[in-house]
Amino acid sequence: MSSAHKRILLKVSGEALAGDNSFGIEPPYLQRIAGQIADVARSGVQVAIVVGGGNIFRGMAGAADGTDRVTADLMGMLGTMINALALSNAIMRQGVMSKPFSAATMPSVADTFTARDAKLALEEGFVVVLGGGTGNPFFTTDTAATLRAIELECDVVLKGTKVDGVYSADPMKDPTATRYTQISYDDVIKQNLKVMDTAAFALARDNAMPIIVYALDDKAGLAGVLEGKGLSTRVGNPL
Repeated sequence: MSSAHKRILLKVSGEALAGDNSFGIEPPYLQRIAGQIADVARSGVQVAIVVGGGNIFRGMAGAADGTDRVTADLMGMLGTMINALALSNAIMRQGVMSKPFSAATMPSVADTFTARDAKLALEEGFVVVLGGGTGNPFFTTDTAATLRAIELECDVVLKGTKVDGVYSADPMKDPTATRYTQISYDDVIKQNLKVMDTAAFALARDNAMPIIVYALDDKAGLAGVLEGKGLSTRVGNPL
């Protein structure tokens, strides 16, 4: 493959790892995602990944049920680490070196994230999988993905979801929803489009970090999306 990007940040939602299930990790789907990531890494593109944890535990849902919000978010961070370990191991089974990092200190589980160490791992050919969100409550893993992309000097954030781009409304609920090919940060924020949270888009806007939203099960795969094939939406300043 030929890609204009040297270093990318891929955001993988926890729900995507669950595949057709509502909870947990679906192994065949995990392996497909790992295979796509490994193919891109073999081409020479440096890949960092931030994983969500919604398939294990969602902090907002726990808080709504009465759990203290800080505690609920910490539980969510642990959920992202389960996904990070699973995805990192799946990538290694594809024959590509991978290293998990955690924003929360847990030395017997994964190295603690620093931008310096993660950059070094990327330059040494590792796919780095980042769990624990930002390491702070009240911030989503979408915001963590944008933050890590900026810290690691990535060229682009790719948000892999179950939907093939940014729509004018939820396409699962509104059949008249239309998909954007390109949309600005301000328009996404103004229209309150929910594919990522407002803080993530605002952080990307303030640092001119482009975001590509695509479906993880797109036939073109991650490599195809990087080449401009397949369906996706680019959020950012006009090219």
